Amino acid sequence: MALYLIGDVQGCDAALARLLDAIAFSPSRDRLALLGDLVNRGPRSLAVLRRLMALGDAAACLLGNHDLHLLAVSQGARQPHRKDTVGDILAAPDRPALIDWLRHRPLALREQGVLMVHAGVLPQWSAAQTLRLAAEVETTLRGAGWAVFMHQMYGNQPDQWHDGLQGAARLRVIVNALTRLRFCSPEGRMEFETKDRDAAGAPPGYLPWFDAPGRRTAGDVIAFGHWSTLGWLPGRPDLISLDTGCVWGGHLSAVRLGAGERELIQVRCDQAQEPGAQ
Repeated sequence: MALYLIGDVQGCDAALARLLDAIAFSPSRDRLALLGDLVNRGPRSLAVLRRLMALGDAAACLLGNHDLHLLAVSQGARQPHRKDTVGDILAAPDRPALIDWLRHRPLALREQGVLMVHAGVLPQWSAAQTLRLAAEVETTLRGAGWAVFMHQMYGNQPDQWHDGLQGAARLRVIVNALTRLRFCSPEGRMEFETKDRDAAGAPPGYLPWFDAPGRRTAGDVIAFGHWSTLGWLPGRPDLISLDTGCVWGGHLSAVRLGAGERELIQVRCDQAQEPGAQ
């Protein structure tokens, strides 16, 4: 069985279909792990969700910040943005099933020795702790009171993890790290104002999360998306960075894992947009 990791689809269903053809994907033989941001900004978010739902256990789909945004909009916790393209989901006759499926997706996975998240991991967290903390949020999202949490989820504070955090503040830090993080201080203080820069564009006092000194996951391989201006990092065997800007006219990327090797497969996306806040 081959495992393919796939970066941010963001509603680009045509590109996803071409990528699955390019890897000759078979749900009876292979497995997909999509690294979040399944929906939004691209033209066919509804088709993407329906395609992935139909794959059942053959596709493991992480939650990204755009997916959480859709969940929040569906519960009235957020207003749609001008550039959102999730109206087809919200108006679909199967909307309840789609939203229910989405809120049951994980925020972190580990398969074949690879830790997978949408955005990043704080330097204080080990891989095992990352999975445990992700499970805390997953339990909330899958519970009866999940809509209440949608109204509590947004905000940049607290901007740093400590073990004594409780309640909504604790869950907010976990969500922000796993779905929004790009830059942090060496001590793990998160910075969210800087978006359209590569790793060299860190603001003063900050650095890419994966370069934080003493990061407890430094010995782990981490796969992530979210950072389209970062792109693919061929010189970092410890990182698999798979947001290659599909929705902005770049590529949709997959990596095939197997026998200690990585094979990069890409298709060009025909949906070009102006880059914006992600």
